[in-house]
Amino acid sequence: MVGVISDFRTEHGISHRVSCRALGVSEAWFYKHRTRRPTCRELRRQHLIEAVQEEFDDSGGTYGSPKIWIRLVRQGWRVSVNTVAKIMAELGLLARKVRRRRGLTRPGKRPAAPDFVRRDFTAEAPDLVSPPRPANPHVSESVRDAIRDHGTMYRMTTNRKVHAA
Repeated sequence: MVGVISDFRTEHGISHRVSCRALGVSEAWFYKHRTRRPTCRELRRQHLIEAVQEEFDDSGGTYGSPKIWIRLVRQGWRVSVNTVAKIMAELGLLARKVRRRRGLTRPGKRPAAPDFVRRDFTAEAPDLVSPPRPANPHVSESVRDAIRDHGTMYRMTTNRKVHAA
């Protein structure tokens, strides 16, 4: 606020008295704060602003407040995430959004390529898994029972019918 009042005087020729009255502060407050040195809190805040700006620039503008906060804490700063977010908002620092990778193939966007080889991939029967060949004779009995109950099974590899015996 002191800087604003001083700037009005130097740039626009408006007296300190008029500027103080317009901003609602006393002239005594202005003259007191005009020459005072910054407090420890103000100095710390200024250093924090510089650290946030530096971390943001080092990341190439990709880090948001949570990640910058983590990096500042690792450097020894005692600060909250919300303070970092507030500083970034004041400085106008916005992290880039993560762009999700989009798949290259999308069904239904264009017609399928013509089949110049003219292969026929139609199935003769539904895909049924052939029973495993267990080493245990008790399991093989149950498999034979399953084949006998269903009557017919199809092998995946040859697409030929296997009849129960």
